[in-house]
Amino acid sequence: MSIENRIEATAKNVEGKIQEVVGEITGNPNDKAEGKAKQAEAQVRHAAENIKDEIKKSVD
Repeated sequence: MSIENRIEATAKNVEGKIQEVVGEITGNPNDKAEGKAKQAEAQVRHAAENIKDEIKKSVD
């Protein structure tokens, strides 16, 4: 498990949430969509880290 990768994924998720809210407030659908995309990317990164953790547990 890489703490740095998890931190980056969490930061990307927060960034995406903020961008999505800004898009909702300003009525900008592009910002809203980009925010959701960043959140999805963060979920994929977290899932990848979870898989790495499970593989490492199996090997150990």
